[in-house]
Formats: sequence, structure tokens, C-alpha cells
Amino acid sequence: MSAKKQKLDSRKTEIRNTKASFNYTIGDRFEAGIQLLGTEVKSIREGSMQITESFCRVEKGEVWLFNSYIAPYSHGTDFNHPERRKRKLLLHSREISRLLGAVEAGGKTLIPLRVYFKKGLIKVEIALCVGKKLHDKRESMKRKVEMREAERAMRRR
Repeated sequence: MSAKKQKLDSRKTEIRNTKASFNYTIGDRFEAGIQLLGTEVKSIREGSMQITESFCRVEKGEVWLFNSYIAPYSHGTDFNHPERRKRKLLLHSREISRLLGAVEAGGKTLIPLRVYFKKGLIKVEIALCVGKKLHDKRESMKRKVEMREAERAMRRR
């Protein structure tokens, strides 16, 4: 397989949380495995997963992904997976204790940023995030508009 085709395939199967950078200030990032059923993996390979409104919690020493949506597998049977269920994230125990300490300290939440394939396995990139206030969101929108206008001006010249 050529490098160009491989790059296109990886972009197709990468699911991003586009609202995360707008709603949160992103801090430390972690890569976690995810425990899935067979039909869920096939559905994710088709690119039918949404993580825009999902979040993570640490419960009883384990990290769980909540409110993520994986569409039913198109060629599945009656034994297809439930669309919204909590899914276990696989992390090292020292990473879990670090996440637990940061979340319990207050003000931080665990948000999934993207889901992608790495050597045939599905990985989730999660981050410790702090929620933005309304004025912070307005400021980031202004900055984005200014950058866009500057790029347009540079292209015209």
C-alpha cells in the first residue's frame, strides 16, 4: 500500500472531538486503549462514531468513557451492540492514579479528543481539560477570525 493511500485511510478512520478545543482549555494528553465488542470495531472502521458530547470518569480505579455513540454495524444481526454504553479505557495504573488525583483536586475533567487506529488497534486520546468561560470562548472566536482575515490578506498580496 502506498504512503498516500495509507495517509488517506488513517484520516478517514480518525474520529475527532471538534468542540473540545472550543469548550475547554486542553492540558495533559494520554493515549488509552478501549475495550470494544466485535461489531463496534467494524462500525468504527466504517467511520460511524461520535465523541463530541462524551466524557470520561474514574470509577473504582478504572477509567470509563461515557456518552460516546457508535452506530450499529450495517451488516450486523440481532446481536448488534448497544449504541450508547459505557466503555472501559485501558491505561496503566500509575496513569489512572495521576488522572484521579488531577480530577479530585478540582476544576479538571477528562475529555476524549480523538479516536484513531494504531497498528490495527483502536486508541483514544484523552486529555485533562479545564472548562472555558463565556468570555474566553468569545476571545478565542475573535482570535480565529483575525487569523483568518490575516491569511486572506496574505493570499491577496
